[in-house]
Amino acid sequence: MGKTFEDFMKLENLLPTFHSVEEERQYLKERLAAAFRLFSKFGFDEGVAGHITVRDPEKKDHFWVNAFGMHFSQIKASDLILCNHEGDVVHGNRPVNRAAFAIHSQIHAARPDVVAAAHAHSVYGKTWSALGRKLDPITQDSCAFYEDHVLFDDYTGVVLDTEEGKRIAKVLGPHKAAILRNHGLLTVGRTVDEAAWWFITMERSCQAQLMAEAAGRPVLIEEECAKVTSSQVGSELAGWFSFQPLWDKIVKEQSELVD
Repeated sequence: MGKTFEDFMKLENLLPTFHSVEEERQYLKERLAAAFRLFSKFGFDEGVAGHITVRDPEKKDHFWVNAFGMHFSQIKASDLILCNHEGDVVHGNRPVNRAAFAIHSQIHAARPDVVAAAHAHSVYGKTWSALGRKLDPITQDSCAFYEDHVLFDDYTGVVLDTEEGKRIAKVLGPHKAAILRNHGLLTVGRTVDEAAWWFITMERSCQAQLMAEAAGRPVLIEEECAKVTSSQVGSELAGWFSFQPLWDKIVKEQSELVD
């Protein structure tokens, strides 16, 4: 019997299998490098701010991250550094962004299900964060975050302390995303692909709501419809699958990123 559409569209059937931990690690690093290149193309870079992490497949209390001060557009898989939850760089010869360690180490520690986390100072995300509000279900795309994102409603400066990271992780809870008031967006996922896509589409959802409210009073999608739509566009599979065309595009344009 042939495979049905439903068989194909199961995350466990779409993810690759690996013959060694080294092969899996290289795969994760390539996806992470691609995410940084895409963040650069979308204009999510802001000086040295921003970081995406992926949990190491062997050392679960270690994560791969961008080196501090390296532009997103130049990052290759071989440039990524490995950091432990104490903030030590155990692989690589460049420093880690202190804020990346303070936030991501605590999210990875609190959420064993989270393989990747993304944070950047994107224009619309940080603009929306200044309003101190969660997103409303005003579009099909924004329904991905319906009842699945939180507001961290307390800005105390640059996050350099793990205690602040713990507070963010606690507020995030089991959800896929957080709006950090006066700061920006944070998204997580079971894959790099998922975490990166949630950030990309959340940034666009912030832009859409800012534009809609500037033009008038948006019509909200009704609760039951928003819940159904969320199950369709906000699943782990939807997040992973939505990233695949972007992966194909960036690797074709910038094949050196996998080196």
